[in-house]
Amino acid sequence: MNIAVPGSATEDQTVEFPIPAGVFAERVISVTHYTDNLFAFRITRPQSFRFRSGEFVMIGLPNAAKPVFRAYSIASPSWDEELEFFSIKVADGPLTQHLQKIQPGDTVLMRQKSTGTLVHDALLPGKRLYMISTGTGIAPFASLVRDPETYEKFDEVILTHTCRDVAELKYGEELIADTREDPLIGELTEGRLKHFASTTREASPEMGRITTLIENGRLFEALGTEPLNREVDRVMICGSMAMIKDVKELVEKAGLKEGSNSEPADFVVERAFVG
Repeated sequence: MNIAVPGSATEDQTVEFPIPAGVFAERVISVTHYTDNLFAFRITRPQSFRFRSGEFVMIGLPNAAKPVFRAYSIASPSWDEELEFFSIKVADGPLTQHLQKIQPGDTVLMRQKSTGTLVHDALLPGKRLYMISTGTGIAPFASLVRDPETYEKFDEVILTHTCRDVAELKYGEELIADTREDPLIGELTEGRLKHFASTTREASPEMGRITTLIENGRLFEALGTEPLNREVDRVMICGSMAMIKDVKELVEKAGLKEGSNSEPADFVVERAFVG
């Protein structure tokens, strides 16, 4: 991979490093840049790799003797033959300063075990599932909205995505459009998959922090649903730590209890995510 690494003379100098034990080395299939700060990429899927939709995995690059690994939610569903990821770009980030430069044919490293709390097993049965996200926190929900099991367990699936600017919402808009047209699950989503997008900085049809829109009732008004109710609603939360904290307080105020893989309940958050 032609990227700058410590000790290399130039960015064009290729330095070979051995692949660490217990790590898959996968090929980049495609890269899509959405904004100056956001991009998505797909890599080959190891034949032996299994995961539950909504889980995350540690990924890195073969650009150092001890590669930097970071937790990335898998955006593709568990049935997909490829693995998709959605990432921010950080100019001086130990991993993303290099990751944002990958091209098809390059190699991405991936640890062999996936984990996470944003999975069906951590929730009790319910009627309606809210997936509340900001920024790249939409990634695990991109996996779940494309999983048939989601529609087996819930009558209604609602994805909310809040970003600063309109352009940052494009990944989610394409996700919903493609899911509704998908030959495998498109029919399952009919009349059941809802999408609520809002911005906090640039003007758009829906504006405001998701916490504000929950508190003032605008979210429920726009969706045609009732306020959160423990009897029917389940909630998954992923995004900035501040948003997670604030939304967690709101859903707990509504009477919902936090669940886990070992003790399923009414809502779950992804604490491993930072973005």
